[in-house]
Amino acid sequence: MKKSICLFSIIASTFLLANEIEVPTVNVEEKVNTKVVKSVSENEIKSADLAEALTQNIPSISLVRRSGIANDIILRGQKRDNINVMIDDAKIYGACPNRMDPPTSHILSNNVESVEVTEGPYDVENFGTLSGKVKVNTKEPRKDLEGEINLNAGSFNYRKASATISGGTDRFKLLLSASTESSDQYEDGNGNDFYEQQVKSGMPAANQYSTNNRDKKAYTKKTLLSKAIFNIDDSSEIKLSYTANRSDNVLYPNTPMDANYDDSNIYTFAYAKRDLGKYSKELNFDYYYSNVDHPMSTTLRNNGAMQMTNHMKSSIWGAKIKNSMDIEDDILSLGLDTSVRNWKGKYYNKTNPYIRDSIASTDTKNKAIFATYEKSVGALDIELGTRYDNTSIDNVDATKKDNDYDALNANIFTIYNLDKKTKIFAGFGKSERVPDARELYFVNSGGTVVGNPDLKAVKNYEADFGFEKTIGDFNIKSKLFYSVLKDYIYSVNGTGFTNIDAKIYGIDVSGFYYMNDALSLDYGIAYQRGQKDEALAGQTDKDLADLPPLKANLALNYEFLAQKITAEMIAVDNWSNNDSDNGEQELGGYAVFNLKYKNKINKNFELTLGVDNIFDKTYASTNTYKDITYVSTGGNPTLINDPGRYAYVNLRYKF
Repeated sequence: MKKSICLFSIIASTFLLANEIEVPTVNVEEKVNTKVVKSVSENEIKSADLAEALTQNIPSISLVRRSGIANDIILRGQKRDNINVMIDDAKIYGACPNRMDPPTSHILSNNVESVEVTEGPYDVENFGTLSGKVKVNTKEPRKDLEGEINLNAGSFNYRKASATISGGTDRFKLLLSASTESSDQYEDGNGNDFYEQQVKSGMPAANQYSTNNRDKKAYTKKTLLSKAIFNIDDSSEIKLSYTANRSDNVLYPNTPMDANYDDSNIYTFAYAKRDLGKYSKELNFDYYYSNVDHPMSTTLRNNGAMQMTNHMKSSIWGAKIKNSMDIEDDILSLGLDTSVRNWKGKYYNKTNPYIRDSIASTDTKNKAIFATYEKSVGALDIELGTRYDNTSIDNVDATKKDNDYDALNANIFTIYNLDKKTKIFAGFGKSERVPDARELYFVNSGGTVVGNPDLKAVKNYEADFGFEKTIGDFNIKSKLFYSVLKDYIYSVNGTGFTNIDAKIYGIDVSGFYYMNDALSLDYGIAYQRGQKDEALAGQTDKDLADLPPLKANLALNYEFLAQKITAEMIAVDNWSNNDSDNGEQELGGYAVFNLKYKNKINKNFELTLGVDNIFDKTYASTNTYKDITYVSTGGNPTLINDPGRYAYVNLRYKF
């Protein structure tokens, strides 16, 4: 971390005496096929978990609860590599095959300015966007000297401190942000912490936390974000950033192992040049590198005397060049994209430094060319995209099969503007994603081969239809989608992977209503259903896993003077359509009510008070599909309940 900060400081000193220049401001606007969560660092201050913030703001996103932090998301019935998560145009892949460290866990909400969620196969600029893209935009440095300090405390002994400072000149701007936080184990609505949930569920004693670790903290976490912008002249700039995440002793109570630590780094470089000439309105070059170091072990459990460990590492670098040009009133963009992802891991214990590889070192190498075209014909807006990918997957183990994949993908998205306040839209697209190293080569701790080297790439053929209408102070947007999945990669009861054909379809409705100058309502509802074309061999259940039930988000906001009160409800129906042959179980529906009060005391100080799950509801939001290794209880994977009542306070000082 210190090296990166010093590097930025040294470079900065060469620019401080530069002439004044003007650079356009970049604003994130919500498009009809994109949902945007704005001002994340300002509003989502309960904890650093970005997955929770997205779940509370977007009805089509559901939480995958794993612990008190580092939770995952499901977007319209898709998770893992089926959705693409970008952090400032960079990728990071978690190292854990059991998904303890999803991409959203490597960037914290206090460093996030906005999140753009694009549903469907409508992204050709990035490798592997099958069914959706989540683009996280971190804070940008500004010229004026400004900063803030946040102190946060909450239930279960949650403590957090963060600080951000930004400033510079017209030519050079620098931002630094750091945070530290920790929490004890949360308690569910019955008052049970992690260990008590293990006991109540009947988990085998060997997998329960040992006497010395039953009261252990749920996690500790430290982060750093540093970002610099160098404005070379009015038409060009360079951006550099470094993000560090250090998580220690993260508990995962319903799986066999916990994370010893989870260390990640993200480095980015971006260059932009505008108005190069007739054939270049804007030229962009981006490079990134990220890596994750993640050992997980049984050390904290009753069976942990041998400290069985699976030490996983992942890394990826990528580069992209894109040129955009005007063709009369249209915009054509052409680009090249390449990346190399590495994933590897090994098992060891207290007496044996090497037992076997969990994933022998595997490189996924991608090269691609893409194009997009934007055109307006009267009231009709048209967006076209296409991408050709060549991907090779090479395993260092000569006994393992290497794989090569080629794919041609394309999409079209159209918007017809009936008037300034009414739009109807439709999109059609085809996308693919290749299997990852876990799906191809993973070996479990007992030496059983789980991966399937003969897997085909997944294909998604999708159609989306919808409309958006504003009537006075009332807005509504509705979307229907139908997705045909060919060679969908599916876990067979946790023992292997296979390709299947399946379909997912659904609807979501969202919008707002400004009742008066002080009172407003945000609402959203989402429903999706998925089914296999045929049940797996030896099974009868055709329900597709990871398809959350009907979900509704409602938020009533009351603003007066410098104060704001938000009352929120998140309601979820019974999870009755589940894949019981592959570990899922029926879950009861629930409704959780949250309340937040924010008071801007003066120009420097702001106080936020909140209570989540006001009525201390006991519920489980996450099902137990066996693409995760859970501890079995009575033959069924062990559920984990979500937190009970959680109260918090945040004091912010800004200058």
